[in-house]
Amino acid sequence: MKAMTLPSARILLAAAAAMFLLASCTQEQQNKISRDIQNWTGTNGVLEVYAGDKLVRRFVKIDKLSTAMGTDDRSPRPYRYGYGVLDENLNFVADPGEKKVYFEISDYASNYVFFESPR
Repeated sequence: MKAMTLPSARILLAAAAAMFLLASCTQEQQNKISRDIQNWTGTNGVLEVYAGDKLVRRFVKIDKLSTAMGTDDRSPRPYRYGYGVLDENLNFVADPGEKKVYFEISDYASNYVFFESPR
């Protein structure tokens, strides 16, 4: 059997340490680590807004949704925000003329989505 090289041994040791640390985290800490990794790597998400059972808005090419934080108290606010292309014709494609806009999604019982006008 071939002996392990020093770089391979370091990678194996780092992976084992990372698995040990992750296993010792609470579920909430694991979720936060996962969100941090996702925020760093980004995604290509889709957000759909329904009025009852009817699709009324779609945002495509969303990098990520973030929780708003208070400026002074750093407490989480009751809405999420992000940037995405408003898919005006609802075809799942960012067509020419469809613009990237800012939007907010409420956590309150009164459902709403605030978004920047694309025109």
